[in-house]
Amino acid sequence: MHDLRASNPSSAEGSGAADTPLANGADGGADGDNALMGIQDVARKLGVTLRTLRFYEKEGLIKPERVGTTRVYTRREIARMQLILRGKRLGFSIREIGEFLDLYDADPEHQEQMQRLIDKVRERLSELEEQRVALELTIEELTVIEQEAAARLKR
Repeated sequence: MHDLRASNPSSAEGSGAADTPLANGADGGADGDNALMGIQDVARKLGVTLRTLRFYEKEGLIKPERVGTTRVYTRREIARMQLILRGKRLGFSIREIGEFLDLYDADPEHQEQMQRLIDKVRERLSELEEQRVALELTIEELTVIEQEAAARLKR
């Protein structure tokens, strides 16, 4: 799904009472933002490790609530994680993802912020296009080298 999947989310990274699922809304039911999920359930749902969730919390990109020592995630925090993972998959830096999350939190009618989003996306598209051209040239060059080497073997 994405490049952040380093290991099985049910690994020994997070065991104990602080990581157990909560009974109320663990399936993300109809409670809206009030439906709570424990860290293990969120990790499983998103296909990431517990360490990944904790990393983004430490970076300030997500802010799960706490019930005692237990991290609990609302639908809003899960949606933020999905945006983070999409941003990483698309090659954006953590700083850029943070800016996108700020836009996500803002009023979607705010024209200046939406224009910043468009500009960032266009900038990234341009970078990727340059990379594609460079890759195509490298592939062509390697193909020529391969063909020349194969021709020498046939002599």
